[in-house]
Amino acid sequence: MSLTLRSVLYAKRVNISNVPVYTCERCSRNEVFPGVKSDLGVLVGRLGSQPHAQTIPFDEIHEWAGVLSHAQSHSKPLRPAMVARVTEERTNELLDLWLVASSVGDEAWMAELRERLSQLSAQYIS
Repeated sequence: MSLTLRSVLYAKRVNISNVPVYTCERCSRNEVFPGVKSDLGVLVGRLGSQPHAQTIPFDEIHEWAGVLSHAQSHSKPLRPAMVARVTEERTNELLDLWLVASSVGDEAWMAELRERLSQLSAQYIS
């Protein structure tokens, strides 16, 4: 199974693009990457059962999808070394922002950065 970014259609009206998905080349089966499945579920829950037609770029709202999208723009197919490098760069960027948020005492910004960092670190734990 290979990890790719795919579009997920919800309620025939919402196209959620750049969702990390495992794809089996042999049987053509697709499975949402376990590390983003719950966040994708939260997003779908917020859309409700009657969402209006729209496209949502998942890589703009989820750090791991963003890292994979960035890595894929440099290397198709996704290569583990490129994903690791981009993940490290993004983690360092977020930690630098954490220092700034901490120095100005912005608790809301720190909470947002904590959530973003947890989206990246969860990929190595799950």
